[in-house]
Amino acid sequence: MSSSRCLQLLEKCRNINQLNQAHALAIACGLGSNSFALSRIIAFCSDPFHGSLSYGYKIFQHIENPTICICNTMIKGFLLKGESFEAIRIYKLLLRNSTRRPDNYTLPYALKACTNMGSSNLGESIHGHAAKLGFLSDNFVGNSLIVMYSDFGEMGAARIAFDEIYCHCVVSWTVLISGYAKKGDVYSARSVFDEARLKDRGIWGAMISGYVQNSCFKEGLKLFRLMQLSGIKPDEANFVSVLCACAHLGSLEIGKWIHIYVGKVGMRVSVKLGTALIDMYSKCGCLDLAEQVFDKLPHRDVICWNTMISGYAMNGDGESALRLFDKMEKLGVRPDNVTFVSLFSACSYSGMAKEGLRLLRTMCNVYKIEPTSEHYGCIVDLLSQVKLVEEANTIVRSMPILGSKSEEAIPWRALLGAFCSQGRVDLAEAAADRVVNLERHSGAYVLLSNAYAFAGRHDEVRRVRKMMKKRGVEKTPGCSSVEINAVVHEFIAGENTHSHMDEIFELLGIIKRQLDSLHSYTYNINEVYLQVGQSRNMSKPEWYNSRHLVVG
Repeated sequence: MSSSRCLQLLEKCRNINQLNQAHALAIACGLGSNSFALSRIIAFCSDPFHGSLSYGYKIFQHIENPTICICNTMIKGFLLKGESFEAIRIYKLLLRNSTRRPDNYTLPYALKACTNMGSSNLGESIHGHAAKLGFLSDNFVGNSLIVMYSDFGEMGAARIAFDEIYCHCVVSWTVLISGYAKKGDVYSARSVFDEARLKDRGIWGAMISGYVQNSCFKEGLKLFRLMQLSGIKPDEANFVSVLCACAHLGSLEIGKWIHIYVGKVGMRVSVKLGTALIDMYSKCGCLDLAEQVFDKLPHRDVICWNTMISGYAMNGDGESALRLFDKMEKLGVRPDNVTFVSLFSACSYSGMAKEGLRLLRTMCNVYKIEPTSEHYGCIVDLLSQVKLVEEANTIVRSMPILGSKSEEAIPWRALLGAFCSQGRVDLAEAAADRVVNLERHSGAYVLLSNAYAFAGRHDEVRRVRKMMKKRGVEKTPGCSSVEINAVVHEFIAGENTHSHMDEIFELLGIIKRQLDSLHSYTYNINEVYLQVGQSRNMSKPEWYNSRHLVVG
């Protein structure tokens, strides 16, 4: 058989048995040490689905002087297999070879291995090798350095690596923006975004996604609009990001418009995009539209099913959530731990304690899913809805260690809320102490303060406030939004920043005077200010001129 025929057979191999035969023929044809033949064999062995990395590594070990291409293929193979230590070992062997040196493919692979290993020190060493070899201005190497330093949260080093690149490509801008957004520094990310002279869809998408991931939903929507005006056609990822923003803002009209726009650009509604639409419609309270999207999807993964079940849960339709779960089981879709979190929430909102406990048994006994902190928190909420706080107390005190302190705090925080809602101040105090020891969060203090306020123990309310101040715990202000004529109006507790705040207070004054004339119910508004923790920070409107607000 000719050499060319042997090489063609190597290219046509589809499984490891065929490769073994082709390898034997190559040796018989005198190609046993041919660099091209060996590179094709090792490339096939490095395939994570059809190859055999161990077989390829045995061949590699017997190559007297492997080419840089063969070394890179072997390093890549170990990376794809998740064996980063082995990848670095081959990289070190390459450094000791005086006739070969790493190139602009080797270094990115090595940097990726450092990220996988969580070794910033080793990454810095390879950064030094890149400098000595003259690759800092290379896009492949520079971008890999930006990604690595971003993953380690070292954005200063990432920016230095960015500045060392001779000619920035769109990937360079995108990965740097993504790095800042990942760290929560949207201001620096936007500065980099504004620096970019040419912005492709990836750069726009990175900035929009960064805004949304950091809860800057309005900014994300504004930037999406600017992207449209710039003539950039959105892709699926862009649509998913802005739909997420609409969901959190409750911006139904904009969400509907985006749904229509998806159809206008001729984009197929995939499982991912459909799930985002279901989530948006559910959070905006339009279950009928969410159901329409769900029913039209030709394929659904478990995340899609979970989102629809969660939609029923957040809208208080527990029965529909359970019916959908039954359908999910009949179709053979295996639920995961998120499925049951949504189901427990649905039962809690609908007061279906018996069904929730039955689902808990199903989760543990049928699907062998170990309860997490979120499951315990949902069960506590479920039991508290039907005033079974003693049972909830027993469950939480007997639960196993769930991992980190923040995870363990979730069911205790739920238990604290249950005690407060039932006026069990004695039990609330003990639960609050446990939560405070597990996490530094204002929620426990506020809940305990509210419990004291409802019990009329205002001295204790002030003591908790002083404790918060002494420990440097600040309460995150409440925030609400409402959409009127496709415009989202946002209100933050303690701030009078809305442009129509004077008119709002004037209207509240009118309502107060009308209620005042009814003289049918008296509510202590001072107590409200104590409960929400705004008595010192929130300026009272002009109509607040008496101790009691009369409510009809």
